[in-house]
Amino acid sequence: MEKQQIEELRQKYIQNPPEGMTAKLVKNMSDGDLLDMHYFLTEDDDLDDGEIEEGFYIDLF
Repeated sequence: MEKQQIEELRQKYIQNPPEGMTAKLVKNMSDGDLLDMHYFLTEDDDLDDGEIEEGFYIDLF
C-alpha cells in the first residue's frame, strides 16, 4: 500500500477512531499497526450476510 493511502486511512481512523481507541493512539500508530488494525476491522466485509467464517481470532486490543 502506498504512503498516501496509509495516510488517508490514518486520517479516516483519527476522525472516527474504532471503539476503545482514541485519535491520539491512531495518530501515533506505526504504519504496520495501522494496516493490521484496518485489516482486522474490515476482514469480514466481503462475507455474505449470515455467512460465518470459521477459524480462530486473536484480540489485539
